[in-house]
Amino acid sequence: MVNRAAKISFRKTAYVAIFCALAVVSSGVSFPIGPTKVFPFQHAINVVAGIMIGPWYGGLAAFLAGLLRIAIGTGTIFALPGGVPGAIIVGLFYRWLRRDWVALTEPLGTGFIGAGLSAYLVSPFTGGEATFFFFQSAFLVSSIPGCIIGLLFVRVLRKAISVDKWEEIGG
Repeated sequence: MVNRAAKISFRKTAYVAIFCALAVVSSGVSFPIGPTKVFPFQHAINVVAGIMIGPWYGGLAAFLAGLLRIAIGTGTIFALPGGVPGAIIVGLFYRWLRRDWVALTEPLGTGFIGAGLSAYLVSPFTGGEATFFFFQSAFLVSSIPGCIIGLLFVRVLRKAISVDKWEEIGG
């Protein structure tokens, strides 16, 4: 007999795979800004993942999607610091507040934490000289519309999935 913790862990792992796959499949819709390829749908997926499966599993989905996007050429190394913090921030805010509008906090993770990581840790290793403000601008151009799209997705999912099932998923 499978205990409840193992069942939830398996379910969340399956959702990580689904969110990762959705991000990779939709990653053709990106546009280059300097050394980055900004991708609004990654931020929308970060919102849904952060709310549905929590900050750590949501961050894992963003990390794996970033790695796969880099591998297939639809992302750059900046997909990692640009995606992961957004999912974690949304997940943490949702855990504390339990309100769907926390989707709008995704740019805090991406536009501030992700931009800082990109400018001060990743860019120097790539030989780039882009500044924090460059990355912040590039990431916010992607993150702001992405979090709005994500909020709309969450609202649609709330109508499609009963509240009991939603809470059972782990969000």
